[in-house]
Amino acid sequence: MAAPPRRGRGTRARRGSLARPVNARMYRGTWLLVGLPLLVAAFSVGRAEPLPAPGVPPTFDGTAAAALAEDLVGKYPERPPGAVGPAQWVAEKFALYGFRVRRDTVEADIPGRGHVKLTNLFAVAPGPTAGSPIIVVTAHRDASSGGRGANDNASGTAALIELARPYARSGGGPGSTLAPAQTVVFLSTDGGAFGGIGAAAFADHPVYRDRIAAVVNLDTVGGPGRPRLVLAGDEPRSPAASLVQTAADRILNVTGEEPHRGAALWQLVDFAFPFSLYEQAPFVARGMPAVTLTTAGDRPPDPLTDVKIPSSARLEEVGRSAQSILSSLDEGLQLGSSSWPYLYFGPRIVAGWAVELVLIAMLVPFLAAAVDVFARLRRRQIPLAPALRSYRSRLAFWLFVGVLFAVFGFFGAWPDGTPRPISPDSPPAHDWPIVALGALATLSALAWLLPRERLLPRRAPSEEDELAGYTAALLALAVLSVVVVALNPFSLLFVLPSLHVWLWLPQLRDRRAWARISLLVAGLAGPALLVLSFATRLDLGLDTPWYLATLVSVGYVEPLPVVVALAWTAATAQLAVLAVRRYGPYPAAAQRPPRGPIREVVRHGALAVRARRRRDDGDIRALPG
Repeated sequence: MAAPPRRGRGTRARRGSLARPVNARMYRGTWLLVGLPLLVAAFSVGRAEPLPAPGVPPTFDGTAAAALAEDLVGKYPERPPGAVGPAQWVAEKFALYGFRVRRDTVEADIPGRGHVKLTNLFAVAPGPTAGSPIIVVTAHRDASSGGRGANDNASGTAALIELARPYARSGGGPGSTLAPAQTVVFLSTDGGAFGGIGAAAFADHPVYRDRIAAVVNLDTVGGPGRPRLVLAGDEPRSPAASLVQTAADRILNVTGEEPHRGAALWQLVDFAFPFSLYEQAPFVARGMPAVTLTTAGDRPPDPLTDVKIPSSARLEEVGRSAQSILSSLDEGLQLGSSSWPYLYFGPRIVAGWAVELVLIAMLVPFLAAAVDVFARLRRRQIPLAPALRSYRSRLAFWLFVGVLFAVFGFFGAWPDGTPRPISPDSPPAHDWPIVALGALATLSALAWLLPRERLLPRRAPSEEDELAGYTAALLALAVLSVVVVALNPFSLLFVLPSLHVWLWLPQLRDRRAWARISLLVAGLAGPALLVLSFATRLDLGLDTPWYLATLVSVGYVEPLPVVVALAWTAATAQLAVLAVRRYGPYPAAAQRPPRGPIREVVRHGALAVRARRRRDDGDIRALPG
């Protein structure tokens, strides 16, 4: 079908308020409402108070820890999840100190590895009273394939064992008589390099979960990088501020370096899309104060280069920092709740609820302007129903694509397994299933042929038609933004750019195509920020779209946010066709093309079912009594 004739810039009739449908004065005025939440956020800024410094100086032996790491790597250079040898090695080391080693078996499906039986090992230094709060010190012992995992995480495992030595029951050598004021659990997890599966299982341990008061995770602690505290969780929450500040102060006192806690923007991204590869994440998601101490970035080091045993000097610095943190927690454990998120700016924090309030307030100008545009259409009696039906057709198509993706996953086309983050170093994270993706694209294209005929323009749309099309898409975005607030207000970070930028697309109906398309592209800044975060911080590069898809396929990302994303995509598609002048309002019944053979079969089937129901209802009414 030939493209509809394009109208020149000056040929459109400008009737009253239709020339500029968005009330710019009202839009600017409602931004004043954002000032009050900003003021509240400014007054919510506080300073986290650390726990007192420990009274006993740290005795962590870096040389002994380096020897332990070298022994583990030498005996077990390959430590896949579920390996028996490394687990036995850790159990023997704990037993040398007189600990009774306890085991907790976890069964998991790991993408690319299948069904694996994992084993968590832990040694307990009991507190003075039964039921005392528990401090967990944890490190995973497994490693990604392709390297020896000398730093990730033989260094953390060695530090864990060396930290347990002062609490030894027997045979611990000098300094082995320390009696904890709280119960301390030294936990060696399995599956940590593959999404923190073991840590997530221990966070749900029926005996200990209600008593866990703090968690310190040691991961990749022997690298040359600056010490770092990782705080993100599987839910938009933060560890207790006093735990984070205590850890930061103890690290600064021992190493002389202020630990990195992530830029405020990336902390906000982690709230908007909760995700972390480190094992503090499942604890934080369950409201347990937990931090990870590491010398790596958001992604552990490449296993191909992780072959060199960390230096004893670096291990001693970070190990003594961890021991000081543990001692502070043991001597003065008063952390409070960790249910609320915070943004950390050095030693100062901004309450997460205040940030949420600002984000929600920034939604108000768009909602007010969108409702005003809708009211103008109603006053001019411009029909909105055809535009809404056009959006409905696009929404149905994108939801069908989502269902098709789920069906492919059901038949094993995509990675499947325990709903935990997939290791970026594993093949499922970067091996795109080209054949399955091609089949998905082909079926989606064929499915598009059903609504396509009704969405093609048959004539040059009028000014009223285009304005109705824009309004329908903006109203859909308004509804979606309210749903986002209900799910996770921090996720407005990804939505707000599109709302406030695309609101002005109706104003540019008579401008050149490049102006409209530029505005459309600018509105994609929110999703682009999410993709940029994964591409740079996790070093995924061009594999980022596929990695995000795998998070959906394994169930780490729940279905409802995916539905919201598909509905947002449908609104984007309607705005895109309007921007390139390919929009056509949904045709009336007399204008619709004849049904194809498939739709005729479906129609006749539906009519037959209705006729059968009517006959059955008539027979029932005809029965006596």
